[in-house]
Amino acid sequence: MAEIARIDKWLWAARVFKTRSVAADACKNGRIIINGVNVKPSHIIKTGETINVRKPPVTYSYKVLKCIEQRVGAKSLPEIYENVTDTKQYELLEMSRISGFVDRARGTGRPTKKERRALDAFAAPVVFDFDEEDEED
Repeated sequence: MAEIARIDKWLWAARVFKTRSVAADACKNGRIIINGVNVKPSHIIKTGETINVRKPPVTYSYKVLKCIEQRVGAKSLPEIYENVTDTKQYELLEMSRISGFVDRARGTGRPTKKERRALDAFAAPVVFDFDEEDEED
């Protein structure tokens, strides 16, 4: 068993991210923090370190119990890391689910179904129903 591992490989092997390239992108974009410092994908981690992973709107915290670089089954994850995420983060996640807030500024991106219907109603052609008598005058 190795005492050290690359952060991008560990995040992938510990099933925090689906692919290693997604884990590397998270490192490059400043979403992985160790000891208050953003780390590069090649950063070496050691057993006992705490890793903060920002997945908006929540920041997850993991304590490294074992350094691995090969992906393992989901059943063996309790041996790999300990989830030390603050309970307030999970409350924040639940609140965002309940509110249904979509992280999209109003007027940008694709319209929602409700906005689309409002646009269709606004842009619908107006049909005037004239009587035949009015046309003769």
